[in-house]
This record gives sequence, C-alpha cells and structure tokens, in this order.
Amino acid sequence: MEQDLRGQTQTLVTLVEYQPGAVVSRTILDRKTGTVTLFAFDAGQGLSEHTAPFDALVIVVDGEVEITISGRPHQLKAGEMIIMPANEPHALRALSPFKMMLVMIRS
Repeated sequence: MEQDLRGQTQTLVTLVEYQPGAVVSRTILDRKTGTVTLFAFDAGQGLSEHTAPFDALVIVVDGEVEITISGRPHQLKAGEMIIMPANEPHALRALSPFKMMLVMIRS
C-alpha cells in the first residue's frame, strides 16, 4: 500500500529511485479530475510517441530529457517545464538519467 503523503513535506527527487535500464513511476495523487505521477528514467529510456486527451504538464526534477511534441524536439533540464498539448503526438527520451513530475488535469 502506498504511503499517504498528504500534509507532509517531501523532496521530489527522493520520492522515486533510478533502476538500471528501466522506467520507474510513483503515483502521488490519483483522482477522477487528474493525476500527479513521478517518473525516473535511466539514460536512453523513454516513451514512444503517443497522444493524450488532456494537456499534461512535465516538470523536470533531475537530469536531462528530450521531449518531442508534434515532431519538434525540446531539450529540458532540472528546474524546467513544458506543457504537452492535448491530442498532439509526443514522445520522450532520457538524455541522462532523469526524473520528472507529470501533472495531468482531466477537464
């Protein structure tokens, strides 16, 4: 069972750990109105091109990533963010081990 994080101060970078050759995720909030999920990607790992029916906010917590939205690549590093628009194809590839927080609002 997931630990209840409500009302507790947390350090984002420590809430999910890297695993060699893998993508690790941890759901922080999951409601019918939206989700907040932390991900850790080993270097070279990624997500293939796909679309989502809602805008998604990506906040890079650690490392570097290339996020491609509708064929246009964007390189982001820790402390930067990008909004992936609803219904536009997007993909990502870890340029180094990297962690991100993904916020999706379903409305």
